[in-house]
Amino acid sequence: MKAMSLIAAACVLAFAAPVQAADKPEDLIKARQAGYQFMAWNMGRIKANTEPGAQFNKEEVIKAANAIQAIANSGMGQLYARGTETGKGYAETRAKPEAFMAEHQAKLGKVATDFNREANAMAAVAAGGDAAAVKAQFAKLGGTCKACHDDFRKK
Repeated sequence: MKAMSLIAAACVLAFAAPVQAADKPEDLIKARQAGYQFMAWNMGRIKANTEPGAQFNKEEVIKAANAIQAIANSGMGQLYARGTETGKGYAETRAKPEAFMAEHQAKLGKVATDFNREANAMAAVAAGGDAAAVKAQFAKLGGTCKACHDDFRKK
């Protein structure tokens, strides 16, 4: 059984590499931009439910948090492939050159890990349905977004 799992994993890797290599930089930039746009829309859905005077809709928050969690765990880092540091997807990329430099990869990795952790926590907190806890976790999640924007996104 273990041998079959290794063979299956090898096959997946063998076929995945050529597909990734075949992607055009502008297609990768478009996918990256679309992912972040969808994530921003879902962040807005949570924000709308946590603002003062808002009617908290637990189901809406859960849907948005689950979408953000899915994007966070989707492997978007692959969309930062060589050749996508400049160029146009739906618009000019706003990724700073630092996001592609070897000397910044440890910091970028920490920012990404922090975001994934807080996105996963956001989904868990949302499932609990406590509006105050959602608001607090949303602030933590937003802080990880800001950390990335500050260092790796053009204004």
